[in-house]
Amino acid sequence: MNASVFAEISEFARTLPAHGALMGLDLGTKTIGVAVSDGMRSVATPLETVKRRKFGLDAARLLELAGARAIVGIVLGLPRNMDGSEGPRAQSTRAFARNLSGLTPLPLTFWDERLSTVAAERALLEADTTRKRRAEVIDHVAASYILQGALDRLAHIGRSGST
Repeated sequence: MNASVFAEISEFARTLPAHGALMGLDLGTKTIGVAVSDGMRSVATPLETVKRRKFGLDAARLLELAGARAIVGIVLGLPRNMDGSEGPRAQSTRAFARNLSGLTPLPLTFWDERLSTVAAERALLEADTTRKRRAEVIDHVAASYILQGALDRLAHIGRSGST
């Protein structure tokens, strides 16, 4: 089963088929925001927020979603500090990816998630979303910002053939 966890998105890109949807994850301490792309990998769409319980249950739900949508790779938001360093949350995300990779053949990579939640919050405010609704959707909207950033980078890698 053991999939690979790629530190660099260019390495991740080389393992992917030409087409196929990707899944983006925004790992929080209480929830996991989930977003998916279209098969051509041009648009990220918020999907759902998974309430965190135990790793095994969380992983089973994520892999169930991946299977139902024919996902070919997973992008996890990596919560770096504003100076680019990594703290306990980034270490926790890397550990989650290592554990998840033992349960799936899908390749995994990371995307710098700095400001993704801020951008998601701003978009929801601009859409005049109520406070209650924002709380319900913020995590999977943030996941879509993470995934969209990775999709844009993958498209650039594909066009230029460079890293």
